[in-house]
Amino acid sequence: MPDGLQTKRRSSPRLLATAPELIKPRKPKILAYGGSGVGKTSFAIAFPDVYFIDAEGGATQPEYREKLKASRALYLGPDDGAASFDVVLDQVKALATQSHDRKTLVIDSLTKLFANEIAREAERLNEANKKNEFGADKKPAVNYMRQLVAWLTRIDMNVILICGEVPEWGKDESGERTQIGSTFDCWPRLEYELDLAIQVVKLGDRRFGRVRKSRIAAFPHASTFDLTYDAFTKLYGRDVVEKTAAPISCATPKQVEEIQRLLGVVKLEDDTAAKWLAAANVTSWEDMDEGRIAKCIEALKGKLK
Repeated sequence: MPDGLQTKRRSSPRLLATAPELIKPRKPKILAYGGSGVGKTSFAIAFPDVYFIDAEGGATQPEYREKLKASRALYLGPDDGAASFDVVLDQVKALATQSHDRKTLVIDSLTKLFANEIAREAERLNEANKKNEFGADKKPAVNYMRQLVAWLTRIDMNVILICGEVPEWGKDESGERTQIGSTFDCWPRLEYELDLAIQVVKLGDRRFGRVRKSRIAAFPHASTFDLTYDAFTKLYGRDVVEKTAAPISCATPKQVEEIQRLLGVVKLEDDTAAKWLAAANVTSWEDMDEGRIAKCIEALKGKLK
């Protein structure tokens, strides 16, 4: 070895995979979209013990109020902050980390929440005399969506995100731009982040869910099913959907203080801490779960030795 050249000592990586039979089935994370009056909200309210976040105030109508009462739902409306991403994120974090009797989270509509934030940013840019270029008005809304999806992935609840519907555009055989169908009106990546995306359609008195994207074998792409709670749970598993939610134990203040102290004295590769946060699907140590941050602390202490 040339003089003065030293190799970095690396700890051997550990295998982390788990046997398939030990994997716990998780609650469904659903995007439901469609035109007005097709039955999206009614389908969502039929799930057990709903925490209903009404971003647009549509559920204040008498027929929805009665359905919410009949299903023992809890309601958060625009007057309570349901039209604000900050409030909604705080509510989702509370539902994820606190003990409660809710089993299902419904946000209706996410289209409204997303559009509100874009409008607010466009107004801020205008007041600051800044140009709205390269989708600048959408950046805060997209950032909120990434945070929301990260928490919805972790939360031990059924999740139903309701969106409106807009035309889907493509090209015909001659290369001309034409409408090729309909899609959801929100952040374009949303359907790829969830387990199931369904288009809600109404034919006569019957409502159907048309599967547009799926990670669930029981809901193959392009299949349809009766849009009822019973039909859905027969395919997904009623025992999973109706299971009591378990809270996430987030890092304690003492753990956060300890990891920040250790990071100040232990030399890591530049992106190591960022990789630990990304692996936990969080953006801060405070949001990391208690068991995972304990392992990070132990890894740092091991490097001190």
